[in-house]
Amino acid sequence: MTDAFAFDVCIIGTGRVGLPLGLSFVEVGVNAVGVDIDPAVREAVAAGRMPFLEPGYDDVIARGAFEIHATPDVVAQSRAVVVTVGTPLHTHIEIDIRQIQRVLSSIAPHLRPGQLLCLRSTVGPGTTAFVRKYIEQQTDLRVGETLALAFCPERIAEGKAHEELRTLPQIVGAEDALSTELASALFSRLAPEIMTTDYVSAELVKLFNNIQRYVHFAVANQFALVADTFGANIHQIRRMANHKYPRNTIAGPGFTAGTCLRKDFGMINEWSPYPDMLLSAWKMNEYIPAFLVQHLMKRTELHDKVIAILGYSFKRDTDDIRDSLAPKLHRYVERQLPAEIRVTDHHLPPVIVDPVNGEVRNWDLDAALDGVDCVFVATNHSGYDVALKALGSRLPDVWVADLWNVSGSDLTFFRAGELAS
Repeated sequence: MTDAFAFDVCIIGTGRVGLPLGLSFVEVGVNAVGVDIDPAVREAVAAGRMPFLEPGYDDVIARGAFEIHATPDVVAQSRAVVVTVGTPLHTHIEIDIRQIQRVLSSIAPHLRPGQLLCLRSTVGPGTTAFVRKYIEQQTDLRVGETLALAFCPERIAEGKAHEELRTLPQIVGAEDALSTELASALFSRLAPEIMTTDYVSAELVKLFNNIQRYVHFAVANQFALVADTFGANIHQIRRMANHKYPRNTIAGPGFTAGTCLRKDFGMINEWSPYPDMLLSAWKMNEYIPAFLVQHLMKRTELHDKVIAILGYSFKRDTDDIRDSLAPKLHRYVERQLPAEIRVTDHHLPPVIVDPVNGEVRNWDLDAALDGVDCVFVATNHSGYDVALKALGSRLPDVWVADLWNVSGSDLTFFRAGELAS
């Protein structure tokens, strides 16, 4: 290294990926700092509290050991720079790299010889090579000589970052000895094992992990649709199919969404003009909200009824609504012109700000179920099983759509009173 650095690592983008990484680094003695343009995130961290739900970090963030800056000037003082900004998909199956481009533009003037630059966000194949060309075009730095560059994907599940950052192997995608050495040294402070490869292979590891899960859940959802079409019970069928059977475990059905699973198939499909199973999986998973509405309407009427939707985030016991399918379910219910739709999610604020549906009132769970006619379980949050059983005692004729089987009844569509029996 040419000059002393004040920080070991700077995390660019301290959201649900970057902040847990920075705090985990702090826990193992790495001098970490962050950069984020969101004042709400900066203010929460400065106040010693997590800006979102992610268990395990309350103590370390309360110590104030991780500071987040509003501008990237601190990049020049950091030995390593890790980029964890969002990488969404355009609506036409096209990777949107504008956030990465904006970050590169902002940090390029602050990069120094001897630094390590890591991409960590999920990216499409070829993105790290693009970053290399961009840096070498816009600066005097040369990757492998005066600057190290690697793609080091995160593969954590939301809500499990504290555990999985210490237990999952870390993939390091680099194409020269300097980059491999520096990236491996940084992430070996956290990960129990480092696996090295090239840029594209590392990018595909992350995509393949997510896409495999997406397709796996799409098959489960199609099985649920087929079973209900034939009047059969998917949960009983699945239990029998999996019982002591050593191959091909069938997943449970449910809303398959979130900012990774719902978009990552597109990062490969952008480069293929042909229909394939990935697009079919996307279609199946996206259809599930409509399936619940259509098949519940075979049993009861939704028009002029009071409808409760339990859960609005995309995943159990989180407060993340990004790419959730619950808003889509809300819109399909709304098309049936019910008397009222009551959304309830105890992990979200009293008014949910939805980029498509606008401001949605978040009801208290008991109030949402008071005098209700139909219930859709959109997210399998803890506590909904108890609420549904209590509902069965009070309002036994209420129809429930529970694809997640949070009730434990092994029924997708049922009257609440059936839980008591």
